Amino acid sequence: MTAGDLSSLEARVKRDLEMTAHPRTDWMVPRLYEGKPALDVLIVGAGQSGLCIGFALMRDRVRNILLIDRAPAGREGPWVTFARMPTLRSPKDQTGPDLGMPSLTFEAWFDALKGPGSFAGLHLIPSKAWHDYLQWYRRVLDIPVRNDVAATAIAPGRLDDGGSCLLVTLSTGEVLAARKLVLATGQDGTGEWWMPDFVRALPKDRRAHSCEMIDFERLRGRTVAVLGAGASAMDNAAVALEHGATVHLFCRRAEPSVVQRYRWLTFAGFLKHIGEMPDEWRWRIMGNILGAREGFPTDTYKRVIAFPDFTMQVDRPWTDARMEGDRIRIDTPRGPFHADYAICGTGIRQDVAQRPELASFADKIALWRDRYTPPPGEEDPLLAAYPYLGPDYCLLERVPGEAPWLTDIHVFGIGATLSFGPSGSSINAMTAAVPKVAAGVTRGLFAGDLQRHWQSLLAYDVKQVELDRSRLTRA
Repeated sequence: MTAGDLSSLEARVKRDLEMTAHPRTDWMVPRLYEGKPALDVLIVGAGQSGLCIGFALMRDRVRNILLIDRAPAGREGPWVTFARMPTLRSPKDQTGPDLGMPSLTFEAWFDALKGPGSFAGLHLIPSKAWHDYLQWYRRVLDIPVRNDVAATAIAPGRLDDGGSCLLVTLSTGEVLAARKLVLATGQDGTGEWWMPDFVRALPKDRRAHSCEMIDFERLRGRTVAVLGAGASAMDNAAVALEHGATVHLFCRRAEPSVVQRYRWLTFAGFLKHIGEMPDEWRWRIMGNILGAREGFPTDTYKRVIAFPDFTMQVDRPWTDARMEGDRIRIDTPRGPFHADYAICGTGIRQDVAQRPELASFADKIALWRDRYTPPPGEEDPLLAAYPYLGPDYCLLERVPGEAPWLTDIHVFGIGATLSFGPSGSSINAMTAAVPKVAAGVTRGLFAGDLQRHWQSLLAYDVKQVELDRSRLTRA
């Protein structure tokens, strides 16, 4: 890609931003912490969600923001790391980061780069192209990002004028003061990538989670056992097969799921309003979708069955695993299976205590089990562990009055799923979800400055006209 390929489109982006800049009034004034301006908003995570939230805030003229990401520049998000699918799973006509601006869509970028009509010829969006698009999006919008740094701790603080703020400790040892914090930390942002304890106990060079970097070349000529039958498990099986391994994929169900219920919910009523529905309906609907597991796409399935060395073992969960000589012995209800390497495509588990930046106050965070008791037959401890979020995606305190500062932390990742549906990290929900979380952040910033705004109103004396006093009659 060269700058010249996109110069016309980038000029159009700047023009569109200028044409849609209402309201144009700057309304933020820096607040100080220890004599220095505190950030208005710190966004942890510079993947697609963090960038889009940053853009939404900047459009609302909240510019004193910073995004941080633990990954090096150009390696943010999963698309060029552990997302092992050649194309996105979302239909290509789903938009997200553009927030309704045509010149910022992937289609506009791809056609500018490859030539008019190129997007029309795509079946699905290539993952690498999506990653490149996000890098362009970050650059053309001039979103402030600092790479190679992570948030390691969060604590409440006070601004110099007595207002509240959050003190965020970074992996560098620095402490940043921010009035608002958005955690756009992806799938494991309020939990952990999960695998059975008996798999975790295996030597690290013999097992991996699908989220980890794997040296697939090492697996050539070896037998690989994959646990899980979702799309990510299939993607990892495919890459292992492409590197010359023999792969057995194990599904605990009698039949793997072939229905993707996230396709069902992609309509405006759901995406915009599920978060406003009563708890019983949010629990029931999202519990049904999450419990059905993720169906794998047709292209993903074709990718694995093209290899004769692929076998799907259905109705065969793993009950234990251990080293037996130089091989892994995996116990199942149908007898043991021996493999050279194990990959877990077992997703995530919600557990806020597993996140270092949340661990010190995890017991103060309200979870769904603290706010909602499902009727008999609908209990689910996995759902109950999700954070119970406020209407603007903020954390809530488990015990009222114990940690009111939690409302200044907004969660925009998979942890928001039970409260708001597929908002954080889902392309199909971004156009509905990002404006909602951005509005929640700006509401808090406005509320925190009400006294200043009141004084500004009282002092407002900008005249619309100069009166001709000779024409005024008081008779």
